[in-house]
Amino acid sequence: MSLRVAVAAPFVQNGSRRLRENEFVVALSLDRDWFSPDQAQRLIDIATRESLLDRDGDDLELAFDPAAVTVPDDFVPDEDLLQERSAFERVLDALVAEGIEKQVAVGAINTLQQELGLTIEAAAVVYAHREGVDVDDLAPIARSALTEDG
Repeated sequence: MSLRVAVAAPFVQNGSRRLRENEFVVALSLDRDWFSPDQAQRLIDIATRESLLDRDGDDLELAFDPAAVTVPDDFVPDEDLLQERSAFERVLDALVAEGIEKQVAVGAINTLQQELGLTIEAAAVVYAHREGVDVDDLAPIARSALTEDG
């Protein structure tokens, strides 16, 4: 969830769904002092891979409604969000963003994993689909984990 908030913050600050890449970097590194410019670039790469941002030349467009995100005044993102996240973590974040309690989701995913004999990634995708949460972009990752393990 903090990845979504960190990515949304510059857009919320500017009241826009579209920013120049350098405006995004300045907002995170100079205005908010959350990241170095290099770390802000890394955040762009991660957010683009995770379909939170779309690149259009030198512009970045937020791929979700910024009004759906609240940036608390005391919010400071953890640096660990600059690391690659597993498909499971990404699905879990999507579930939490849709209002499902993290503990409830993890419990249900673990149950599905055991009942169906799936990988944790595949069980997370199945659970998300059952809950009506769109994680279609992660389904191929879960599918490949099935063929690797099975």
